[in-house]
Amino acid sequence: MTERHSPTVAPPLTPDTDPGGDLAARLRAELADELHRRGDLRSPEWREAVLRVPRHLFVPTFFQRTDGPGPTTWTPRTGELGEKEPTSRLETVYSNTTLVTRLDGDRRPQDVEGPVTGTPASSSTLPGLVVRMLEESGARTGDRVLEIGTGTGYSTALLCERCGDGSITSVEYDAGAARSARDSLTTLGRHPTLVVGDGLLGHPGTAPHDRLIATCSVRHIPPPWLDQVRPGGTLLVPLSGRLPAYGLVRLTRGERAGEARGEFLPGCVSFMGAAGHGAPAVGGLPNPPTREDATERATDHGPAVLEDWTTAFLVQLAVPTARLLGIRAEGGAFVEHLVDHTTGSSATLLPDTGSGYRVRQTGPVRLWDAVEETLERWERAGSPDQSRFGMTVTDHRQWVWAGSPDGPRWELPTDAPTR
Repeated sequence: MTERHSPTVAPPLTPDTDPGGDLAARLRAELADELHRRGDLRSPEWREAVLRVPRHLFVPTFFQRTDGPGPTTWTPRTGELGEKEPTSRLETVYSNTTLVTRLDGDRRPQDVEGPVTGTPASSSTLPGLVVRMLEESGARTGDRVLEIGTGTGYSTALLCERCGDGSITSVEYDAGAARSARDSLTTLGRHPTLVVGDGLLGHPGTAPHDRLIATCSVRHIPPPWLDQVRPGGTLLVPLSGRLPAYGLVRLTRGERAGEARGEFLPGCVSFMGAAGHGAPAVGGLPNPPTREDATERATDHGPAVLEDWTTAFLVQLAVPTARLLGIRAEGGAFVEHLVDHTTGSSATLLPDTGSGYRVRQTGPVRLWDAVEETLERWERAGSPDQSRFGMTVTDHRQWVWAGSPDGPRWELPTDAPTR
């Protein structure tokens, strides 16, 4: 049995206890003002949390991106915390920016010298998105909150400020990240329940929870999450797939086990996929199909539907096991290429005369036919944007609907692991 603690509120930060001193306090106030102007920060309670939690304590080092004529490079930013910390570095930490904390799995800023290349593997999400999600969760003092993905611990600290340490449980898959987050939280005087484990399993030891907030994206709602939220409680979850395209859905748990329903929220989100829910790795780029082994026709829907936030999400719903690649077609320019390794099917969009496009398809599933059929159903429903989408979950099925629960719907794949 997990001991349930009463909510606690840490004493206010002072110049003696604030790791960043007066400068960091001023920058936090400026960040809070910016988030309020953007509409991400709306309530005085969450504003107080932003003013009290020193983000630089949770992101002591990070990589700063540099774009140039060559490949993107990452410059490590390291150094001591406190008043001796360079002003520019503190200003970066308190900007509304996502900060990359690891490259290529586990390369940290303190592990390298000089600019390096690499692929971001972990980050501290931009504060505006973090705060917007916390606001949308409806979490308040005393609510039992299950956070899936501790990360650096910054969002966990904000939850502690708002709800109380004893109300917060946070699960982190990466043991190294969990240790760093625990150290930072302890320095701040915060002691939530921190768990190193598979977030897809939640944490039954502190259930039932009033709220669940996921900071990783999933292809469907893992059943353990529903089981561990009380009837009438809420789940705030980034939904994604293999393209990837994202939507943030807020579900209310039903009275019956395994059931929930809710709507997608406006605005853009982007989170790394939970283990097993992201796109599988591919070994090199495939060759596009040639005219000899494919069918080819004109299409009214070109690459623009893959760039718009709503229609890209619809494409993902139409072909949930396909992924998007940019490849060269017949030695020419890069073109958009949908490939589905599950069925061995593909669709390549090729520029046609003027501003039109042709699609070349191969394999047992005509991917672009499925995309166009989905877009036509959506258009017949009035072309609602993603903020008018919703989701229904039962103990056997999960689907997304557009416009209303009686509108067009798309089943979600539930083959991704829940472990």
